[in-house]
Amino acid sequence: MFVRALIAFIVLPGIGAFIAPLIIAYIDPWIGNLQAPGIMVMCLGAISLLWCVRDFYLLGKGTLAPWDPTKKLVVVGLYRFMRNPMYISVLLLVLGWSLYFLSPILLLYDVALAIGFHIRIVRNEEPLLKQQFGEQWEIYAQEVPRWLPRRTPWKDGS
Repeated sequence: MFVRALIAFIVLPGIGAFIAPLIIAYIDPWIGNLQAPGIMVMCLGAISLLWCVRDFYLLGKGTLAPWDPTKKLVVVGLYRFMRNPMYISVLLLVLGWSLYFLSPILLLYDVALAIGFHIRIVRNEEPLLKQQFGEQWEIYAQEVPRWLPRRTPWKDGS
């Protein structure tokens, strides 16, 4: 399972949050001088992304890939505060790249990713989670916001 999780990590956030931003920065004619604060935002995104991937692998018994989903609903770690911290992590990574390169095209790419993520989640992911996890998902979805974090961690109904 580790190899599947590693492949999913390389393919999905690896392309969207690392390879694509570097290619976009390379072709962006309006790129500015490198800015160190972007590195801090990238680090925050990378740390939270790795935390989420770890929780999917160890506790969810699956990967972040839709073709190899978790066997258990992951409601620990950052998922106690919001339902989609992995997507937020990717958006933070791309925002960090856009700040680092002062790239308006990377910022537009980040906005496009956010819109695409929202549509995918609402149309595909949440209906599948409801089908797969039933009442457990419904309770979680009522208590934990999709995008903005709760002030206190959700305690799984306890």
